[in-house]
Amino acid sequence: MKIWLSLFAFLLGFKNTAAQSTKADSEKLLEYYETQRYADAAGYLQSIYPENTQDVKALSQIAYCNMMAGKLPEAEKSYLKINTIQPDNLPTLFSLASINSRRGNVSNAKSYLQQIIHLDSLNFNAYKQLAGYADTPEMRLKLLKKANALNNTDPDVAYDLSMTYKELRQNQPAYDILKTAIAADPENFTLRQAQLPIANLLGKYTEVIETGEKLLKNRADANVMNDMGQAYFYVKDYKNCIVLYKALEEMEVQNEGTLYFMTLSYRELKDYDNAAIYAQKTINEAISEHTTLYYAALAGIYEAKNQYNDALTAYKRGLTFGTSNIIYYRLGLLYDLNLKQPKNAATYYQLYLKNKPDQEKEKEQIAYARDRITSSNGK
Repeated sequence: MKIWLSLFAFLLGFKNTAAQSTKADSEKLLEYYETQRYADAAGYLQSIYPENTQDVKALSQIAYCNMMAGKLPEAEKSYLKINTIQPDNLPTLFSLASINSRRGNVSNAKSYLQQIIHLDSLNFNAYKQLAGYADTPEMRLKLLKKANALNNTDPDVAYDLSMTYKELRQNQPAYDILKTAIAADPENFTLRQAQLPIANLLGKYTEVIETGEKLLKNRADANVMNDMGQAYFYVKDYKNCIVLYKALEEMEVQNEGTLYFMTLSYRELKDYDNAAIYAQKTINEAISEHTTLYYAALAGIYEAKNQYNDALTAYKRGLTFGTSNIIYYRLGLLYDLNLKQPKNAATYYQLYLKNKPDQEKEKEQIAYARDRITSSNGK
């Protein structure tokens, strides 16, 4: 659409210029344009007008043809001439910003966009483009907020602004920005899909499921299925969670997160055999900062099956990836209550206490661990 608008503007300009010059062959130029031979069009125009021409319309036509032909240095040269003859012309500044952007000269591109904003403080496109060069999320947020205030239904700005809010962990504004843009374009699947993980973070699980079902009718998307699976888990619909994540597994797009949710779903359904299988799959999928947590989950499943030695092995394997209050405490309980080894239990209770558990959130566990240490020492 933008190309055809530019073509229309070019032809209008050419018509006016041609009226002043008997040298230009309008039919030849039109043929070049219709066949997208922009380099030939530029060469033809340059053969007609002298190199030192001050004719702004002619320079604009030459510059535009060179830019469309990818001859960016030549296009910039003509636009700079125009900017000298007619400074502070917004279309010229936008063209110079675009050329410098395409050539990777970020500093110059930013400078031209800033000039535009100085001349027109309400120029939506300048703020939108300048946001792409922001050095920090905070600066990008500031520019995108300005653009969104000027046009809150533009889908590109709404998407970028929402993602910036999300990056800054401001989930409610991220959700609200997308909600406004979606209201203006309910069939915009890109915006609806972008809203799903944010809605999950805000606990809008029913909405995620309902929207996800509509999106899946359009096409089977792994990201949508992932978001829906989480929502199903949090509303305790473990069977549907498993169905979706099994589908992802069959598509070979599973990850440690989907496998972990399957582990927990099987555990909640008391299907401990499958829970153990998926706990192991989770561990195999990715060794990460969460690995200790995954081993804790696997060990807990073994405990539920009364496989205490397997649980012991899993807990200790988890500790090889880092310290963990959860594992220290659970090992204490395992040795204390199931393996009947109070001295070993006391060792892990002590490690738990030394690892500085949260005094408020874990006060009951802390009190219990201290009491069991005292009981062990008294024996």
